[in-house]
Amino acid sequence: MRDGFVKVAAGTPEIRVADCRYNAEQIFTLMREADKQGVRVLALPELCLTGYTCGDLFLQDTLLKGAEEGLATVLEATKNLDMLTALGLPVKNPWDGKLYNCAAVIHKGEILGLVPKTYVPNYGEFYEGRWFTSGKDLDVLLNLCGQQVSIWDREIWACDTMPDLVVGVEICEDLWASTPPSVALAQAGATVILNLSASDEVVGKADYRRTLVTGQSARLLCGYVYANAGEGESTTDLVFNGHNLIAENGALLAERRFASGLTVSEIDVSRLAYERRRMNTFTPPERDPMGEAHCLGICRAHFSLEPCTTTLTRHINPTPFVPEDVGDRSERCNEILKVAALGLKKRLEHTRAAAAVVGLSGGLDSTLAILITAVAMKLLDRPASDIIAVTMPCFGTTDRTRDNAVELAGRLGATLKRIDIGAAVKQHFRDIGQSMDNHDVTFENGQARERTQVLMDIANQAGGLVVGTGDLSELALGWATYNGDHMSMYGVNASIPKTLVRHLVSYVAGDKAEEDQALSSVLEDILDTPVSPELLPAVGGQIAQKTEDLVGPYELHDFFLYYAIRWAFPPRKVLRLAEHAFGRSYDRATILKWLRTFYRRFFAQQFKRSCLPDGPKVGSVTLSPRGDWRMPSDAVASLWLEELEGLE
Repeated sequence: MRDGFVKVAAGTPEIRVADCRYNAEQIFTLMREADKQGVRVLALPELCLTGYTCGDLFLQDTLLKGAEEGLATVLEATKNLDMLTALGLPVKNPWDGKLYNCAAVIHKGEILGLVPKTYVPNYGEFYEGRWFTSGKDLDVLLNLCGQQVSIWDREIWACDTMPDLVVGVEICEDLWASTPPSVALAQAGATVILNLSASDEVVGKADYRRTLVTGQSARLLCGYVYANAGEGESTTDLVFNGHNLIAENGALLAERRFASGLTVSEIDVSRLAYERRRMNTFTPPERDPMGEAHCLGICRAHFSLEPCTTTLTRHINPTPFVPEDVGDRSERCNEILKVAALGLKKRLEHTRAAAAVVGLSGGLDSTLAILITAVAMKLLDRPASDIIAVTMPCFGTTDRTRDNAVELAGRLGATLKRIDIGAAVKQHFRDIGQSMDNHDVTFENGQARERTQVLMDIANQAGGLVVGTGDLSELALGWATYNGDHMSMYGVNASIPKTLVRHLVSYVAGDKAEEDQALSSVLEDILDTPVSPELLPAVGGQIAQKTEDLVGPYELHDFFLYYAIRWAFPPRKVLRLAEHAFGRSYDRATILKWLRTFYRRFFAQQFKRSCLPDGPKVGSVTLSPRGDWRMPSDAVASLWLEELEGLE
């Protein structure tokens, strides 16, 4: 449970209808198996101690007594299991004589509470209203299995040893209702919702069920564990297939159908807690004088789990900004190109710019910038010749990148200007006393600032607007020359990380393959070119300065950016996730090295982000000082770096 992960499971035991003794054995066997797998929170199906399909047998005291004896057997058999479990059984309320469809929440042989079903369906194939009463607003104490137990629809369970783990329970139809109980439970602090269900299977229902579960987890910023009845239920009229689901904040973590057994994953409750803190639209609970939540009248009870390290089995995408599914990735790329182009279109319209000026180096970032600009011109119904592509070779420019820049501008129909800045830079160096043999930061930045001056002046000449090329990854690392490529009049790539830049260019290359093979070919060659600012003299005609050799692999830095900044994970957790995602590609020492570089550069380079030009937000992360990110330029990285030192 360290680092905020708790291993959860939805379990479907193979049962026999009305055979409570057999069902209890199947349940505690499944619970023991879950314990062996490290599960700490387990949901089992609705009425699994008796079977959901008992019909009028629910009105028989013999069945009710058998259910209580079955629960007692489960409690005794699992009293040493350090695992919170919710399982279903019918319970008779001695105070009103009514029968309630309940979830028993148990831990180490103790019944922590009973949660009654609120919405009792009585339509279509469901006849629950014939036997059960709604537990809405029910609040009584009763004796069950020799324990005094509350039966209450307004209770959640908070883990004392893991403060972000708070569990709430609802039952089947409760989720399908217009006002699910889980809404109030989450508002009162529940981060994990367990749903005990017996939802029969008909064609098309699985998709709807999946949408409900993932949608509710997103709406409530929670983990949602859905355990469904399966084999063993009566098939007189219905079939149950054990469709179990585990979701977290809109993402489906695990799913299982047409099989009994366990569906296991890990929910990151600290991530959920952070998102709730960040979003001020998530309703916080009221507090009573004792500090206990009583939002909407819900009580917070307590339990404890022994602290442990949760083994991760859930998939961690090593490129969190890039969808892994090919179809999803293509759709995402198409959407991003349109969104970025719409932003530029509006800016060109508003400024009445006669041209869009792009510095074209033959590298990935400037390639994406001019591709977006070309889309914007089409949206404006303006000719591509209104794009002024400026290539500015200097000391480090290679024939490959120069030729690709020229070819790309030509294939797009842009107006090409070639301006060799070498003489101007040499004159500038003479003016300030900079030796041509001293290849220091002044040597590099002098070229970058000269290029920006040229672009700005050409924009003035043409009555145009300079389109920025710097991407999100460079902004995070500060890998830009202040008042050089750091500056533009509109930065179309500002919220696009380097790993996504590559896929966007690749998407266009594939999209244009049949229509314009020459354009596709030049884009493919640009994709094969090492990432470089080309500010140091070429060696044998080859690029001498490779960015990733200097600041580290962009796939690692984009991963760090996503988890350290978007989700505010501490360094130890970022490291753990990176090892899980990249374990076959990088060893721990390498990941630590570049993670240290990330934090050091991210803090030191904030001053560049504090004065960024405008640019469109296209994804979930941006570092704009007017948008998602506020940080003082003189913030100190010591705490983060010290934590990394302790992880050596």
